[in-house]
Amino acid sequence: MKELLKNMLYTGVGAAFLTRDKLDEIRKDLVDRGNLTKEEGKEFVEDLLKKSNSARDQLEIWLDRQVEDRIKGFNLATTDEVAELRRKVEELQVALNSKKTPETNSEETEDIEDA
Repeated sequence: MKELLKNMLYTGVGAAFLTRDKLDEIRKDLVDRGNLTKEEGKEFVEDLLKKSNSARDQLEIWLDRQVEDRIKGFNLATTDEVAELRRKVEELQVALNSKKTPETNSEETEDIEDA
């Protein structure tokens, strides 16, 4: 019976999200029913916490990979690529400003004054 109960909890997907409070509640219930001794209940909770933490870590890794794969599928620019584009735009602005002659600037000023 004990092994059946343990296996049922171990295999459940929800085991990844069990909190210590919830596990203590389950342990107390199993001890009260006489299905586990206090020592077995303590080991049961510690074992489930380890498995729960491990399952949570694996789930986070899996989710990170899924998100990265989806983002790559959208063909979006990365932060580094955007920074590189900004740098190139700034270089082009500097190059354009350096090619402007003072005559061009004064002609523009005259055009503005005539208007």
